[in-house]
Amino acid sequence: MKVSIPAGIATGLAALFSVYHLVLAATTLTRVTDAGPVVACMALYAAATGVVLFVKGRALPVWAACFSLATAVVMPVVAAPVVELGDAPGYATWWIAAVGTLMVILVVRGRGPFAWVGVGFLALHTVAWAGVGALGSLGVLGSISWVLVATAFAAAMNRATRITRDFVRAEQETADWQAAQDAHVFERQFRLSQTTRMALPMLQRIIDSCGDLSEAERTECLHLEQAIRDEIRGRSLLSDDVRDEVMRLRRRGAVVQLHDDGGLDELEVDDIRRIHGRLADALRQAHDADNVIVRTVPEGSGAAVTVVGLRLDGEASESAALGAGLHDDEDDGDEDDSVALWLEIPRHEPA
Repeated sequence: MKVSIPAGIATGLAALFSVYHLVLAATTLTRVTDAGPVVACMALYAAATGVVLFVKGRALPVWAACFSLATAVVMPVVAAPVVELGDAPGYATWWIAAVGTLMVILVVRGRGPFAWVGVGFLALHTVAWAGVGALGSLGVLGSISWVLVATAFAAAMNRATRITRDFVRAEQETADWQAAQDAHVFERQFRLSQTTRMALPMLQRIIDSCGDLSEAERTECLHLEQAIRDEIRGRSLLSDDVRDEVMRLRRRGAVVQLHDDGGLDELEVDDIRRIHGRLADALRQAHDADNVIVRTVPEGSGAAVTVVGLRLDGEASESAALGAGLHDDEDDGDEDDSVALWLEIPRHEPA
């Protein structure tokens, strides 16, 4: 359960308490030797209170803290000489409690050192003006106590905030870790089901024939092995239509290479579907190519996928049909090759 006080209510209570000090000061104007300094202190205190309460920001700006500290120093110096101590000055020393209230607000606004300097000066000035005994009778010790309580409360709140932030960070890291684990599990299950769907009929055929496969069946096994590799090396390029066209080309004797370099990872679903459709059409157009290379393009380019279909000479075509053409694209630039298809699929739909 989280218990908190809205900032507006806390600010209103602090403002009401500060106004109370000003009311006490107004009631004692007839009991001081000169009302001018008291009125000046009242105006200064009202201005300082307005600044510390209504300046925006979680931590009070340094200039506002300095202004409040200056107010806490000036008020005793200006107001004390016009007060007659006597036996019971009463509310004529309103500025002592006012300084304490102002310093408590400084602590709450994150400027504790300024507040302690302010009440420290108040205590020293009171001792110099009325003696050590006046610390208790005039309420200076009360002001110091309130600043002490506010400091302890602020420290506890800061510690609680840090602990809460650490817990939130740990919770986020745990959620990220769990999401990554779930993604890995889903990926493994998906790849396993995909591989099972493709390979299970042939595996059953191998079991039934005790490994005595025909030449066509052995060739089909090679095609299935290449299709399983596609699921690893070119997974973002694959859809059902693309898989069908790739298998059709391989059964015809062409070499098909799919290379997923991560260029499609950040695209929207609609763009992915459009690219898959264009890629399937491109593979249909490569019906006379002996070597087809499909590769994603990294981010930053206008193209998402490049499709290159190469027509080889007779000897190379025979090697490709036998599977010897299964190599990386470092041989794609052989001088006997001719381009049967060249296509760049754009990353986004043209305007």
